[in-house]
Amino acid sequence: MTAVSKGFYTRLAVTNIRKNSKTYFPYILASSATVMMFYNLLYLLLSKDVNSMHDSSTLSAVLGLGSIVTGIFAFILLLYINSFLIKRRKKEFGLFNILGMEKKHIARIMLLETVMIGLLCIGLGLIAGVLFSKLALLLLLKILAMNASFGFEVPLRAVSITVILFGAIFLINLVYNVFQVHVSKPIELLKGGNVGEKEPQTKWLIALTGAAALGGGYFIALTVKSPLAALNLFFVAVILVIIGTYCLFTAGSIAVLKTLRRNKRFYYRTNPFIAVSGMIYRMKQNAAGLASICILATMVIVMVSSTVSLYIGLEDSLRTNYIREISVSASDTTPDDIKQVDDAIAETVKIRGLSIHNPIRLRYASEAAIQDGNAFTGIRSAGFSSSGLSMLMFITAEEYHRIEGVSVELSEGEALVYIVKGKLPGETLDFGGYSLNIRGRLDKMETIEEFSPLKNSMLAQSYVIVTADEQDLNRARQALNEGEEWLPGFQYNYLFDTKADRKAQADLVSSLQYVMRDLSVHVFVEGREASKNEFISLYGVLFFLGLFLGALFILGTVLIIYYKQISEGYDDKERFAIMSKVGLSRGEIKKTIRFQVLSVFFLPLIMAVIHIAAAFPVICKLLTIFNMTNVPLYAICTALTILVFAVCYAMIYSLTARTYYRIVR
Repeated sequence: MTAVSKGFYTRLAVTNIRKNSKTYFPYILASSATVMMFYNLLYLLLSKDVNSMHDSSTLSAVLGLGSIVTGIFAFILLLYINSFLIKRRKKEFGLFNILGMEKKHIARIMLLETVMIGLLCIGLGLIAGVLFSKLALLLLLKILAMNASFGFEVPLRAVSITVILFGAIFLINLVYNVFQVHVSKPIELLKGGNVGEKEPQTKWLIALTGAAALGGGYFIALTVKSPLAALNLFFVAVILVIIGTYCLFTAGSIAVLKTLRRNKRFYYRTNPFIAVSGMIYRMKQNAAGLASICILATMVIVMVSSTVSLYIGLEDSLRTNYIREISVSASDTTPDDIKQVDDAIAETVKIRGLSIHNPIRLRYASEAAIQDGNAFTGIRSAGFSSSGLSMLMFITAEEYHRIEGVSVELSEGEALVYIVKGKLPGETLDFGGYSLNIRGRLDKMETIEEFSPLKNSMLAQSYVIVTADEQDLNRARQALNEGEEWLPGFQYNYLFDTKADRKAQADLVSSLQYVMRDLSVHVFVEGREASKNEFISLYGVLFFLGLFLGALFILGTVLIIYYKQISEGYDDKERFAIMSKVGLSRGEIKKTIRFQVLSVFFLPLIMAVIHIAAAFPVICKLLTIFNMTNVPLYAICTALTILVFAVCYAMIYSLTARTYYRIVR
């Protein structure tokens, strides 16, 4: 190959890119933006400022997950857009082939185009990423309520990973494009943009499968009872909803449209006739794009609303997790151990010049068990399963009298029951063969209602069992543990307020932690204010990542919508030209176009809102894992997010519709 011929192919590649600028410019812009966003996440992940923070492990874990999600999304998005571009250009390559250019020469042109576009996108993206990296860091630090540091850095590892990832994506796109041209005959290339004109068949099996999958996902979301079950089943529900969405858009939509076509009274009118017939012919190739828009819209709304509600409700979550300013917990305790802990707390508080307010003290034993009606089986016997998993809190009648101020007399083999969550049928309790008769069911336990870790438990079933004495209590525990003679001692929790300022509370926590090291019992000390930074770090970085990925997914939504509108415009141009020739007025054609575009365009948004409504209960359960129990706050955040997204969606429609109308006219 001579130097002149090399120059010829290079000039031809540049000309092709310039000639197809209407489709390539958004692709270059989106690719550059994706490169920038991926680099910025890697920059934050590898930044010295982030890694020097007190809770850098949490930040790194969340940012690392965000980088993986961004990389996967970039791969899928750029492959999707590339498939549209190569489809639009098949006619051009077919013309080259007919005029005498061999396919290996076409492949060389495609290689040059890919190299030029790839270098341009990666270069622009990295430059923008470096320029905006400090801004991203400042935004993260602002959300985390931390002070910014001076200095500027460009992690070479972040640059290299970004170049390798997007270089691989462009290489895969090139291989796909070359393969598409290589396996196609010239006549097929010339007609490549018109593939899909054959009316799709009604695939009832796929449509019914989609309906069943969507129904299954909705059923899981609406019936899940506990956060633990929600955590186990959430991704199953997500996969079912995704499968159902794609099946219903690809097969179900065609089935519905053909059903409408059978309705002669509705179908044989000008607007429905043209719109329904056009949508039938185009739904086969547009359905995947519409389903993708629906899934992306759902992801954006769920992600943004969840992270925003977590961040706004941070104080509520903190108070849910720490009902008192100071929390002291000891495990495997005896009465002597508890006295040591109490004395150490009283002395330390006094030395600090503080006082104890609103104390809660509780000594109990807890066991996890599998519930079947009124029977409980130990985890060791039944094996771990989220189905029927219950948490049991055992206390003695003496302890009940101390915390509630109510004296009760229980005989051996008798118990009082307080149901925190769940159901207990019958009048007996069976613990692996050892039975207790239910002497009474308690309507309330004020201390338990305020304090109990069972209240915010991830499980659906939680119960408090009051026994006559420790012997009865230990018999029940031993039966649950298959007669195990040695059992862990009682848990002891001491919670109290000091009504001191934030610094005094943090100093008291540090002092208590230091003092408790010298005791013979294992003690864990926490404080609401001392733990606040950890909550801010977790919720803040989730909020940042939610906004970041939300913006990325919106970018993907815009691109899919833009290319879908262009694709439909080129496909519908000739069809509406024929309609004009057979006597339809320009006004009727415009009205038909508007009806079709609006019907197809807003269908994904409507489906996304339905998905979110169905997912609302399961997401509320998942948020309780993060101590977010303020359902009204989450509902408001979700409604506002839907409203804002709908406004943005309408704006996207108004912009992309203009491109569609310009092509069709």
